[in-house]
Amino acid sequence: MRTFSLLKGLPVMEVKTGNKIGVVSDLSITGDGLVKGLLLRKGALLKKNYLIGIEDIASFGWDGVMVEDSSVLRAIPKIEEYTFESHNRLTGKMLMSREGERLGLLEDVYFSEELGTIVGYELSDGFFSDVLEGKRVIKTDAPPAIGKDAIIVNVK
Repeated sequence: MRTFSLLKGLPVMEVKTGNKIGVVSDLSITGDGLVKGLLLRKGALLKKNYLIGIEDIASFGWDGVMVEDSSVLRAIPKIEEYTFESHNRLTGKMLMSREGERLGLLEDVYFSEELGTIVGYELSDGFFSDVLEGKRVIKTDAPPAIGKDAIIVNVK
């Protein structure tokens, strides 16, 4: 299990050649809460974004993400799904329980690398609350309902 904040900025390396092919820039999430893949930023001056499907990732290391070769990169003409920090961003969205309880604002997600499923959400109640009480982690067992105004989850 890993959080997105630990992956962001890690190099994506090609196993066959040992070349760095880019840097993890975001997480692509489907409307039913599955991690579709990682968004990769590639290039020096004219940075382009690519998608690597979760099934195409050979391994997630602490110091880099490994793929067999760069043929797994897919150009992104338009992002339809949600991303964590860029298009249709989820960061900062309100999380609510199915019972109508306000849980907090989404800061990070915990996901299973092998399955691509989100298993927990790190929430914030604001800067002072985070400093005094720390951030809360909510674990779920069912896919969320992601809407324009809030994310509805079934809390364990």
